[in-house]
Amino acid sequence: MQTKFIKGLNQVQSKYNTFFIDLWGVIHNGVQVYPDAIKVLENLNKLNKRFVLMSNAPRPSKNVQGFLSKLNINKNLVKNVFTSGEAALKSLKENKYGIFFYHLGPKRDSGLYSGFEKNKKNIEKADFILCTGFLDDHEDSLEYYKNLLKKNINLQMICTNPDLSVHRGKKKEYCAGTLAEIFKQLGGKVIYFGKPYPEIYNFCRNKNEKVLVIGDNIRTDIKGANNMKFDSLFITNGIHKDEFLNSEYKNYDKILEKYKTKTDYYQKKLVW
Repeated sequence: MQTKFIKGLNQVQSKYNTFFIDLWGVIHNGVQVYPDAIKVLENLNKLNKRFVLMSNAPRPSKNVQGFLSKLNINKNLVKNVFTSGEAALKSLKENKYGIFFYHLGPKRDSGLYSGFEKNKKNIEKADFILCTGFLDDHEDSLEYYKNLLKKNINLQMICTNPDLSVHRGKKKEYCAGTLAEIFKQLGGKVIYFGKPYPEIYNFCRNKNEKVLVIGDNIRTDIKGANNMKFDSLFITNGIHKDEFLNSEYKNYDKILEKYKTKTDYYQKKLVW
């Protein structure tokens, strides 16, 4: 049976109590919000439906809430935000992987370890690598990271954003997940926080809820929904848009089959 295309979320919303909604690629593109998606949040709010804005951002949830406010999203719509960074922060507080870490990522992600600055060390003195993304002065050189990580495969890597890439406006940017893949290929061990891994969902779910996951990333959003046995709505005009536009397949289900995933519904973009 082929997956159902829906014109608007209002066609199926009555089946669900709770919605786990991806942010980047569904609600905004890193530069501006999508007005139709905001209307969806407003309508869910009016219906008293619970929704969690779930992000693989390597930052605390409150930081992402602040970012969304700067995009002029009403504060009432961003009360429930949960990030992969928040999940990783809980493990930092418990010293689960050691005390001292090397931060592999840009300075803007330093809020993730606020209060733990004294635990940040050079890689030679670290117990583990805290990976949030690419360094500010090495944003594009994959070879640089191969050389750096090859020398340190004895350390565990904590990856706080399993996404491989995102579109910031029209520009494609690498994410921490790309560095984690390099590290794994070199023989290193990676522990992931965020979608599609169960911990982030378990932090957010309540018992006996009927959940719909909404996202644009097959590897994280849709795979995560499949892992948790949640229904899902796939947004095709997100991170995979070029793949869908240039598809050699006669239907979109064949593309998902390539990734060994399935979804319940499709929309080009999130609309009510």
